Amino acid sequence: MNGLLKLDRLDINILAHLQKDGRISNVNLADAVGLSPSPCLQRVKRLEAAGLILGYEAHINIVKITDFVNVFTEVTLTGHRREDFQRFEQGMSKVDELMECHLITGGYDYLLRFVTRTIEHYQEVIESLLDARLGIDKYFSYIVIKSPIMKNSVALKSLLNRGHRDRDVILSD
Repeated sequence: MNGLLKLDRLDINILAHLQKDGRISNVNLADAVGLSPSPCLQRVKRLEAAGLILGYEAHINIVKITDFVNVFTEVTLTGHRREDFQRFEQGMSKVDELMECHLITGGYDYLLRFVTRTIEHYQEVIESLLDARLGIDKYFSYIVIKSPIMKNSVALKSLLNRGHRDRDVILSD
């Protein structure tokens, strides 16, 4: 079927559970989704092989380790040709403090999220980016005071129930 992966409710359920707890044992995962362990493991391996599961990671409570500053930055580029965007993205991919980089619509080109030791450290990072001549015309910084809501998983069932379909996935019952 053109290499498309067919997903059913069990696959979506497995993905949803793994998203919330990547360390869940196969036995507990199988129990949670209503399968026996062997077919559950086969499905997980199939989802991994298809590239739907990109990896498993630990979420570190950085607040218990050190002080830090979370900064959102709006960036407008001087040029808007393909090579301008490529140069910027290539340069940004080398910045350790950069956590997120989004090309967006609206009044500016990119929305970035940095995590730095201090505001002074953030300013050093920005100045080094300006010195690197990545095509930054202007930037605006927003220091995060508090993050009362942060989620590490996407509501897969909610997204998929609204009729949205990934181009590489076919959903079935």
